[in-house]
Amino acid sequence: MQVFYDKNSFADYITTQKQLNKTIGFAPTMGALHAGHISLYAEARKENDVVISSIFVNPTQFNNPEDLEKYPRTVEDDIKKLEDSNLVDAVYIPKVKDIYPNGMERKHYDFGGIENEMEGAARPGHFDGVGTVVEELFLQVQADNAYFGKKDFQQLKIIEKLVEGLDLKIKIHGVKIHREENGLAMSSRNMRLSDIEKETSALIYKTLKKVNNWFRVISVPEIKTRVEEIFDNEEMDLEYFMIAEESTLKEVDFFSADDDFRAFIVVNVGNVRLIDNLHLD
Repeated sequence: MQVFYDKNSFADYITTQKQLNKTIGFAPTMGALHAGHISLYAEARKENDVVISSIFVNPTQFNNPEDLEKYPRTVEDDIKKLEDSNLVDAVYIPKVKDIYPNGMERKHYDFGGIENEMEGAARPGHFDGVGTVVEELFLQVQADNAYFGKKDFQQLKIIEKLVEGLDLKIKIHGVKIHREENGLAMSSRNMRLSDIEKETSALIYKTLKKVNNWFRVISVPEIKTRVEEIFDNEEMDLEYFMIAEESTLKEVDFFSADDDFRAFIVVNVGNVRLIDNLHLD
């Protein structure tokens, strides 16, 4: 596996792959890698000649400077995990100037309104930051296929809109959520949880499974009340729970016959913010 720390040497590598007519699969990350990230590369390996990872903690998608400061940085460990996986051909670890040569400004995008729902409502400008870094990485990597986990389902939809809006020739693949044995969605933030907090956080996925059982059996308002009651009795802070239509991410208060729905939940466990979601069927 080759490791690139600057834009120019990485560009030479990509040029060579393109000259050899290799198909490129890519999954960008912010590091602190876990088995969920590795599952993206397992999918990419099935469909591409070359698989590329990137590690870059993107400053423009953090609203809170403290969150940026606290974000785990484990580059050497990440490189080892990628090497040990035997799935990745190259990892790109750019410097800030490689992504933001003209200063750290985020572009503004029109994502059709989905940027204002859920996480976008809580974190203004966040998805402009995501769009800015992903657009730049897509231009540098020149991938044929890109892979994103469904844990960040709204982000996945944002990336799809980005590709559509810019008419980029890249296919976006959503990869199923990778979970701990107790159901907790794998996240880089999980390393900040104590063992006890990891166990109690299993309630998040258990609750989503209950919601799926209640789907089309009881009303949306009744489901929301039941979820709130579950977390009223726990030492966890339910930031929000909602059921939304999958294509628009707009919250619904009743189930129509023809649409696809997904439940979204955000829970604060101590000072760690955990997100999860589940397609309802």
